[in-house]
Amino acid sequence: MLSGVNPAEAATRAKSRRGSLIDSTRMRQLIQQTPEQLTATVADSGYRVEMDLYAGRFTGAELVEVALSHNLGREINSVLGFCGGNLGDQVRVFAARFGYANAKIVLRAVFNEVDVNEVAHNLLPVENEDNGIWLEIIKNNSTLHEAAGNMREKQYRGAFKSLLEESTLSDYEDALDRHYYSNALKAVSGKGAALGVLRSFLKSEIDHRNLLNLIQGAAIGMTSEDRLSRLIIGGSLIPKSQFIAASNADLDGIVDLMRRSTRFDASAFEEALEKSKEMFSLDPVVLWLQSNQQAVLSRMSYLHPVSALPIIHYLSSKVQEVANLRLIVRGREAGLEPGLLEAHIL
Repeated sequence: MLSGVNPAEAATRAKSRRGSLIDSTRMRQLIQQTPEQLTATVADSGYRVEMDLYAGRFTGAELVEVALSHNLGREINSVLGFCGGNLGDQVRVFAARFGYANAKIVLRAVFNEVDVNEVAHNLLPVENEDNGIWLEIIKNNSTLHEAAGNMREKQYRGAFKSLLEESTLSDYEDALDRHYYSNALKAVSGKGAALGVLRSFLKSEIDHRNLLNLIQGAAIGMTSEDRLSRLIIGGSLIPKSQFIAASNADLDGIVDLMRRSTRFDASAFEEALEKSKEMFSLDPVVLWLQSNQQAVLSRMSYLHPVSALPIIHYLSSKVQEVANLRLIVRGREAGLEPGLLEAHIL
């Protein structure tokens, strides 16, 4: 394991990098740019190396997207490189989710019979050496069951133990989510303030994920059994003992459950839910939950300045920057109105 720097210096480095990210004002200014201007601006915002790497194969929005993804992976590895010892182990708990995200990409590609060359062209470009193992799985497997069984990393294979051969893509993706959070909580189950802080953050993430799953399930009329199967154990807002009641609740019932918690801003949640009803879209709720989660992480990072939290806060903010840039670039190329894009970025 890399020795890395001491926790205080690692946190300082992460805060410095977070300070160099594109702020919300600048992000909204980018919405007004043409696709051509955006390509140049993104390159000048810290993505030049990756843009040059892919310029021979891609142009326009595709060039920006693959450059953003590659840069994010490189940045995660760079941050892990200066986080050693227990601090590094804690940051890896957070970073492990990106591997799980790649596993989902692979399963979706296999399920939808997407040609491996198409995946290598965009989602998992071959220029990134880390993608080779994933592309091999897509190339050599034709069913979800086969692909899941041939994931070399045991951490992913273990997620699928309870699934049947006829399980759906959604079943596989839900299993990956449950497995990630189960492993993450086990990794931070020890004593000590540092682990306790990280454990609280993960529990808040589970709460937000469960709440979104419940709302989506209620909105589209999923059966209570299907809603129950999507819930993840380990959160604080909705303990396992209330899973059955929550999975049977309609939207009003879900709001009532949230009102009982003193740690949840139920009034702001209700406001977002009302907007969703008016728009016939869950976007306002999704954006509110994402914004709320970022606020939780920011607050915890501030309260625990010498811990893994400032580093995780930076990585989470970096992920959000990449997501915002991808949305803006794709949206502008598709001719979407700036106002619509602005309503969907954090």
